[in-house]
Formats: sequence, structure tokens, C-alpha cells
Amino acid sequence: MSTAISPFETSDGTLLNVEAAGEGQTVVFQHGLCGDAGQTREAFPTEPGLRRITVEARCHGRSQPGRLDKLSIATFAEDIELYIERNLQAPVVIGGISMGAAIALRLAVKRPDLVNGLVVARPAWVIEAGPENMAPNAEVGRLLKAMPPEEAKVAFLDGSIGRRLATGAPDNLLSLAGFFSRDPIEVTAALLSAISSDGPGVTKAEVRNLDVPTLVIGHEKDLIHPLTHAQTLARIIPGARLVQITPKVEHREKYVADFRLAMGNFLKSLRHEQA
Repeated sequence: MSTAISPFETSDGTLLNVEAAGEGQTVVFQHGLCGDAGQTREAFPTEPGLRRITVEARCHGRSQPGRLDKLSIATFAEDIELYIERNLQAPVVIGGISMGAAIALRLAVKRPDLVNGLVVARPAWVIEAGPENMAPNAEVGRLLKAMPPEEAKVAFLDGSIGRRLATGAPDNLLSLAGFFSRDPIEVTAALLSAISSDGPGVTKAEVRNLDVPTLVIGHEKDLIHPLTHAQTLARIIPGARLVQITPKVEHREKYVADFRLAMGNFLKSLRHEQA
């Protein structure tokens, strides 16, 4: 599958990296907090007839940070909205993992004219800002602001949150431990602090009024992306399909295969419905 990399300039002049792969049904598929296009590339279906576009958010991947006071799910969603308006023939399928799921949900609510399918994968938010499950990310951000990275990492691993994750969600812990060496450190600290306390900025009533085919993907053994979040969203989004997949911590290859299968089947059903 051919892959193209290109820059995209936001309304305030920040340059974002865009990765596009494949040809066919267009899916704008967004990564999670501190992730990049590699995360979406791994989970996206591999069959022909699909075109994945990932716009790496500010402070992520090869995109510029931009203004650190503008780090928010709303800003990230506005950047995607502008990209779609300028570069794609709307409506398109919008989806994402974790933070990307919150971005996709916000876009579906605020700009339904741009969206003809929605994929909410491993959601870390339902509606509320700063949910308790985001406390580990917030703690990493706090520690990185307070002390040198190595000291901050030791303090996190020895703290109550680190010990709880080591027992209950080692995959979450592995991801968080990597943030202590994610450069630039000051940008990572600002990003984790801002997004952990943020939310999709939509109401339950708005989500209940969604009128778009929706797939929700979740799994167990993940404290940052609790299965209950996926179950709740699938319950309140009209007609949403919930698919529970193998936990990443149990079997990564099976997790990827399950993810690709669930998303591939959903996209195929959309093509049939819209034909």
C-alpha cells in the first residue's frame, strides 16, 4: 500500500504532518494522546479499497507544537475540520483511538455535514472533562513539570498510580513510562496536563441526537480506556455497534487482528449501505 506524507497548515500557521495511504473509501483516522500515525497504521484494515488519512495533531509525530496554550481536543478537532474542508470531498468516515476517538466524536456532533460514518475506538472519554481514568496521564504531566525526567519517572513508578497500573494494566504503564523520555519534555508535560483535564466538549443530549452509522470498539484490562466507556457510548449513540476485542496486554497480534476485522467489517457495511 503506497503511503504519502504531506504538510498541512492550520488556521494559525501551525504545520501538521499528514499521512495518507491507500485508495478508495476515505477514512480520517486519528491517533491517541502522545501517539502518531504509526498507531493508526497498525490498527487500520489492510484490504484494498480503503484510504486512510491521519493528521498528526499538534505536538505529535512530525507535526509542529504550535502554541502550547491552544492544546485542546477542540483545537485538534478544528484542525481536522479545516483539513477535510480544504482537501477532501465530504462527507467522509471519521474515527480515532483514545484521544482520536474524542476528536472524532466531537466532529460528528459539531459538523455532521462532514461525517458519514464514525469509529470510536478504545475511548478514554465519554462526555465529562478530566475523567478519573485520565489521572495517570495527568500525574505524568505534573511530575515532568516538577522535576527532571529520570527523577519524575522513578517517582511515578514508585507512586500509588504506578503500582496500581503495574498490577492491573501493565500495557498502560509501559506507554506512560515512555512519556518520560518523549522530547521535547516541556511540550510533553504541557500536552499531558492540558489534554488529561480536557474532554470532547459535547453534551449527552448532542450525542443522543447523532444520526450517523457508528462503530464502538473496546476491550477489558485497560484502566485508561475502560470497557465501560465504550459500553456507555454504544448505549447512548443511536444504533451504534459495540465490538469487544482481545485486550492488547493479553495478545497484541490478536488485538490488532480483531481491531482490523471489526473496522473492516464496519467500513464494508457502510459501502453497501451507501451504494
